[in-house]
Amino acid sequence: MLACALLLPLLATAACGGGKEAQPPRDTTRPAAPAGVTAQSGSATSVHVMWSPATDDRGVTGYEVYAKGRKVRAVAATTTMVDVDRLTPSHTYDFTVRAKDAAGNLSAPSAVVTARTRASAPDDRTPPTAPTGLRGTVTGGTAVTLSWGAATDTGGAVTAYDVYQEDSRIHSAPGTETTTRVDGLRPGTVYTFTVRARDAAENSSPDSNSLDLTTPSGAGRGPSTAPTGLTVTAGTEGGARTLVLRWTPPRTGGEVKEHQLHLNGRFATTIVWGAPPPPGPVSYTLTVAEPPGTRYRVALRAKLPDGKWGDFSAVRTVTTSR
Repeated sequence: MLACALLLPLLATAACGGGKEAQPPRDTTRPAAPAGVTAQSGSATSVHVMWSPATDDRGVTGYEVYAKGRKVRAVAATTTMVDVDRLTPSHTYDFTVRAKDAAGNLSAPSAVVTARTRASAPDDRTPPTAPTGLRGTVTGGTAVTLSWGAATDTGGAVTAYDVYQEDSRIHSAPGTETTTRVDGLRPGTVYTFTVRARDAAENSSPDSNSLDLTTPSGAGRGPSTAPTGLTVTAGTEGGARTLVLRWTPPRTGGEVKEHQLHLNGRFATTIVWGAPPPPGPVSYTLTVAEPPGTRYRVALRAKLPDGKWGDFSAVRTVTTSR
């Protein structure tokens, strides 16, 4: 104790165990309530709920969806849409959404939105026809507007149109609409959109035509370095199943000698030209070993002259013959 007494008062507190380390202030600030909440009946037993991203001083970590005041779904912060299933046919539900942060603070409930599930329908296993003529425009750095021709359904009516990006549903529109806006996209990114029609029995149509749209680059970022014009065709060669790729390498001011090929979101192989690459469109044949009828999502990116990998191309989806 004598040694401690001889120390300066400030140091004595720490050396003799009388002090505590400074702690960061506790986060007691709640996120803002989600806005733009919509609820749309998709079938006799499900409702599709969507909302706009909420804000928080330290970041939103997730969302909770409530039906009649009871929590029915919880999703990550990257998700702003969800299907609430196992509902009662011909029943009205009130929905709210709350944002959550890392400290567990919950926002106030969003505005209440109401949706009524559809009446039970006879057994219907016939999907609607595919939407036609998908087209669209970029309407800002992080949004696009899409339009398509209406689908038809012999078992009743189209109840929703689902927008897909690389086989993932990212947005839904009511079955009475053939135009919608998709927000929350990233700048300087190639997106490949398709649309499927859905009926009250949850049957989904085949895909519409695919549409590639590229959002403008963000501040300080140059033009896109993604390969363009990618097409993928399933075939056979010598009894083996193949994928035949054709594309145009990006213009980078130098030679592009390597491309990475990704299948289903994972690296598959590197394509290397031993000689100077052709100046225009190029092609490559990949042998695949999976069973017939396998569905593949294919994307490419080029190795730039500075040694960095460039942007990914649009994604193409193909299924091998059975």
